[in-house]
Amino acid sequence: MILAGDLGGTKCNLALLEPEGALLRLKYQLRLETSAFSHFAQLIDAFRAECATQNGLSTLKISAAGFGVAGAVSEGRVLSNNIPWALTATGLARKLKLESNRLVLLNDLVATACALDHLPPEDILVLHSGTPQPRGNRAVIAAGTGLGEATIYWDGQRLRASPSEGGATDFAPRTDREIRLLQHLKLHLPRVSCEDILSGRGFRRLHEFLDPTVLHSTFDQPAGASASEITQNAFSGTCAVCAEALDWWVDAFGAEAGNMALRTLAYGGVYLAGGIAVRVLPKLQHSNFCRSFADKGPMTQLLVRIPISVILNEDAPLWGAAYQAAAALGDSSSG
Repeated sequence: MILAGDLGGTKCNLALLEPEGALLRLKYQLRLETSAFSHFAQLIDAFRAECATQNGLSTLKISAAGFGVAGAVSEGRVLSNNIPWALTATGLARKLKLESNRLVLLNDLVATACALDHLPPEDILVLHSGTPQPRGNRAVIAAGTGLGEATIYWDGQRLRASPSEGGATDFAPRTDREIRLLQHLKLHLPRVSCEDILSGRGFRRLHEFLDPTVLHSTFDQPAGASASEITQNAFSGTCAVCAEALDWWVDAFGAEAGNMALRTLAYGGVYLAGGIAVRVLPKLQHSNFCRSFADKGPMTQLLVRIPISVILNEDAPLWGAAYQAAAALGDSSSG
């Protein structure tokens, strides 16, 4: 049995999967709130208990494990502003009673990238078909609790995924309004990064900048809690400020996705991942997103040839981590 997980700042998505030839079959899956657990061991214990209760698996024999984590992974250690636990590959292996070569710890966007070749066609929605190059670089960008980015490149034999902490880069305003937004945010933040705007918490920051007198029920909670309310109000037409904030967020997200395409020369395509992309999908399809993506002066003609797609399966990081664990299991068994 393979244990896989997508460990994020808001939720942790855990699953047990069983190898069947080259494929994996889902046996049990559970989402848990990250903030409910003071350390990773508590999370695993809760998962085991629920699995025993709901699925009748009182004893779990884990052969390998893979985890995609919202943060940078360096020398087997996770560096993250969004996850409240200290995570190391050796510590996870010890908790799960696994040999170190049977545990895979990787950035969640790398895990998403690793899932692409295992997702069925219906899990990918094309926003812009472009002219893809089969062995060209690809880019993955995901907005959620933070902003994640990763690159997929051809190494001469196969595609490989490379992590990035591009969401932590400095926010670069494009318009006079965004210059004013940056000046406004710098009154409250020592430094303004891309993910301060292009994440769940960014919706309320845009809303408050546009009109601080309009308040909603979630505005007394952490900023990220308002994303759903603002997008729902925007789609229902009950708040003009929410609608403007959503339009602005999607436009800025398109611009950053275009920046990512330029940094990586993603001729193979750019993939939008994460829960926010799925929830605002109608806006991505019927807005200035693709125009903002390509609006890069002399580079515009290059960017209009790059395909843009949305990963509809929010479990993609989990599946990517699971298949990487399966590969580690196969390597260790053959060795």
